[in-house]
Amino acid sequence: MKNNKKVQYIKSVLNNMPTSWLSLTTHRLDIYNETLAKTEFLEQFELLYNNDNSELLSLNELPTAYDYIRLGHPLSCILEWTIGNLNNLKSENVISFDSKTIPVLAILRKNLLENKNTQIVYSGELPQNFNAEILRTVYGYQFELKSIENIKEVSEFNGSTIFISQNDKIEVSNLNSNIDFFISLHAHLGSILLVNGKQNENYISDIQHVRRRETIAMTPANCLVALESLISETTVEHKNIDEAKKESVLNSIKEITDTNTKPLVSSSGLSIQYAILMGLIDDAQEKNPGKAIKIIVPPNCYGGTNDQARRVAACIKNVAVVDLPVDGDNDMVKSIDMVLTKIAAQDAIPYIIAEIPTNPRVEVPNLIDLRTVLSKERTTSKGNIAIDPVFILDQTFCPNVRFLGENDILSTVRTISFASGSKFPSGGKCTAGYCVGNIKTSALMEKIALHLTLCDNEATDLQYEILAEQLPSMNKRIVDAYKNTREFVNFIHETLPEAKINFVSEELAQQGFTPSVFSLDLPTKGNTTEEKETYKRALNHKLINLMITEIPTESKYCVSYGQLKGCYWTIPATSTQGTTKEGDKDYIARVALSANMDLELHKKIFSTFVESI
Repeated sequence: MKNNKKVQYIKSVLNNMPTSWLSLTTHRLDIYNETLAKTEFLEQFELLYNNDNSELLSLNELPTAYDYIRLGHPLSCILEWTIGNLNNLKSENVISFDSKTIPVLAILRKNLLENKNTQIVYSGELPQNFNAEILRTVYGYQFELKSIENIKEVSEFNGSTIFISQNDKIEVSNLNSNIDFFISLHAHLGSILLVNGKQNENYISDIQHVRRRETIAMTPANCLVALESLISETTVEHKNIDEAKKESVLNSIKEITDTNTKPLVSSSGLSIQYAILMGLIDDAQEKNPGKAIKIIVPPNCYGGTNDQARRVAACIKNVAVVDLPVDGDNDMVKSIDMVLTKIAAQDAIPYIIAEIPTNPRVEVPNLIDLRTVLSKERTTSKGNIAIDPVFILDQTFCPNVRFLGENDILSTVRTISFASGSKFPSGGKCTAGYCVGNIKTSALMEKIALHLTLCDNEATDLQYEILAEQLPSMNKRIVDAYKNTREFVNFIHETLPEAKINFVSEELAQQGFTPSVFSLDLPTKGNTTEEKETYKRALNHKLINLMITEIPTESKYCVSYGQLKGCYWTIPATSTQGTTKEGDKDYIARVALSANMDLELHKKIFSTFVESI
C-alpha cells in the first residue's frame, strides 16, 4: 500500500498542511455552506489530488469543511476520504468519532425509533465502557450480543449487524457482506465507522447528527496520528496522560467555581450536557420509576442545547420537553415559577436548562428571586409534596461567576453548572467542556460521571493539556475582554443611538457579570413589518461583511466567543439557532470581543458603517 498514489499524496498533504488545521476550533461562516458540510471541501480536495497539487497555498484556500471542529474538520474529512478510497467506499460512508461507544449508540438510536432489530458482533473485547444493562434500561436500546472468533462467522440477520473490532493500526478493513456497520476501535484515538452497503446509506445523516449533538468527531491531533499510522502501516503509539496536568485542570475548575465536588471534563460542551441529561434521567428512573420527566428548555436558546433535549425525549417514553420563555418580554423567574407549578401538579420530575446570562440577549434574572422560586415547596394535585427541580446552569458566557459555593446564591438549590471549553476556558484552542455540582448534587454527579464514561466522552489527553495551560488565566481574560466590550458598546450608543443593544448593566457588572458578548438590534426602515425585517437583515450582513473585509486579521464571521484575540460576529438565527423553531429565532447581530484586539480600528470601521446608512 505504501506505493499507492493516494497514500503518497496524503503523505505530501500532511507535510504541507496549514497549521490552522490542527489549531482552530471554529471556522469562518462566510466561506461555509452548511448544506454542503464535508462535501464541498472534499470536492475541491479531489481536484487538488487529480492535479497532484499539495501546496500549502492551495490547501489553505479550500472551503470550510465544518463550522466547528467538534462536528468535523479538514483532517477528519481527509482521514475518512482516504479510508473510504482504500475500502472502495464513498467518503460519506466513513465517519470518525472521538468516542468508542457513541457510534454503536448512534445505530441503536435509529433502530429504536424504527423498531428494527440489532445484533452487535465482536471479536476480542467490547469497548471497555460498554454497559449493556444501562443501555437497555435507561436509554431504551434493544440489541443482541454475540462474540465470535473470525469475521467470516458473521451470518445473515433480520435487522442490522454491527461488527466491532479492537485495532492497534489504522488499516484497510476486511468487510463481510453480512455486516451492515463495521466499527474499528483505536486505543486513545477513538473509532472509525464504515457504513457497508447501499441499503444502509439512509443511516448516514442520522449517525452524523449523533456525532453533531452527543459527541465529537475524532480530534484534529488524533486524526493526524491516524493518518500517519495508515500511510506508514505502523502501530498507533499511546502516550499516557500527564496526571499532574489533569489534576491541575480539576483544581482550577474547583477554584474558579468555588466548589468541592469533583468536576467532570468532557470532549465538548454538548458532550457534558448529554452526560448530565442521561445521568439525571438514570437517577429519576431509579428513585421514581414510572414518573414523567420534564426537561425545561428556553425555546430560543443555543440550537444544540434545544435540539439535544428534544432528541433525548424522542427516545425515552416518559421524557418530554417543556418550553421556558426567558428573553425579551418574558421574565425567567416568572416563567420558571409558572412551569414548575404546572409540573408539580402533574407529579412530574423537573430538570431546567438555562443560560445566565441568556443567549443572545445577554439578560440576567434577579438572582435572589431565582433562588426563591427554585426553592419554593410545591404540591401535586393530590396534595403531596412535589419533587424539587434540578437547575442545570449553562455558564458559558460568564464561567467566572460563583453560583455554587457554600455561601453562593444557588448553594441551597440542587444545581449543576456547565461550560463549553471552546470558549473562555481554552480561549478557543480546544472543544472540551466541564461541569460541577454543588454539595446537594453529590449523588447526581456520580450518575453523570457514569454516563460520561459510558459514552466515552471524557476530554482527550491533549484537551486536558490545553485547559491546564489556559484555565489559570481565564478570569483575567474575562475581565480584560469585558473592558473592551463595554467601551465598544458605549461607543455604539454614542455613534448610533437608534440601535438597540442587549448587554449587562453597570450594576450587573459590579456583581461579577462581565461577559464579552453583546447583541445589536440595528435600526430599520420600511412601511410594513416585512419590509422592516428585510431591511434589518440586510443591514446585519452589510455590517458583518464590512468588518471582516476591512479587518480580516481580527474580525471573523464566526459563532464563537471567549477567544484569545480578535472579534467574532454572527447572526444567531442563521448559526447557533440553526435547529431552533423559526418563530423563536433572533435575526440580530451578536458580537464577541477579546482582550487582545485593535479596538480603535473597530470603532473607526463601525463609524464608516454608520455613515453609509
